[in-house]
Amino acid sequence: MKNKKIFIIFLILLIIILVAGYFVIKYLKEKNNKQEEITEEYTPQEEISEEQSRQTIVSLYFPSKETKELVPEARMIDIKEILNDASDKLVNLLIEGPKSDTEERIIPENTKLLKTYMEGDCVTLDFSAEFLNYDKTDEKTKENLINSLVNTLTQLTEVNKVKILIDGSENEEFNDVYTIESTVT
Repeated sequence: MKNKKIFIIFLILLIIILVAGYFVIKYLKEKNNKQEEITEEYTPQEEISEEQSRQTIVSLYFPSKETKELVPEARMIDIKEILNDASDKLVNLLIEGPKSDTEERIIPENTKLLKTYMEGDCVTLDFSAEFLNYDKTDEKTKENLINSLVNTLTQLTEVNKVKILIDGSENEEFNDVYTIESTVT
C-alpha cells in the first residue's frame, strides 16, 4: 500500500516533468524562430540615392502666429551645407524666416549675419544693427529672439552657449552669454 502511494506520486511527478519539459522545449524553439526572423537581412523597397543619404533634419524655432510661443520647424538640409559653417547656415535659415504659414519671422527684416566664430563651446554671432529692430514693446519678442537662436544652435553638439554682438561690439540689450538653461522657456 505504501509502495503503491510512492509509485503513484513518482508517476505524477514524472508526468508533470515531462509536460513541463515539452512546453519549455516548445517555447525555446519559438523564441529561436523569432530570433532568426529578426536577424534576416532587410531589403529596402527602393534604393537610397546619394542625394537622400546626404540629407539631415534640423529644427528651427519660430514663434507661432496664434500663441506667440516658439515651435520647432523641421527642415531637411544637405549635410555639405552645414559641414564647415553649421552655425552660419542655421542662423541664415532663421533670418530667411519660416516656410510654414502658421509661424512668423523672429529675426528682424534686413538683418545680416556678419560673422560667427567659436570659442570653446560658445558660438559668437555678430549681427548687423538691424538686429535691434525687434518689437521692443512686447517683452516676449526679445525672449523669443534669444530662445530661437539658443534652441536652434544648441542642437549642434559643439555649441552649448550663444553670445550676441552687434556690428562687432557688445550691446547692452544682449550683453549676456545665453545657454539653454538660462533662456526663458
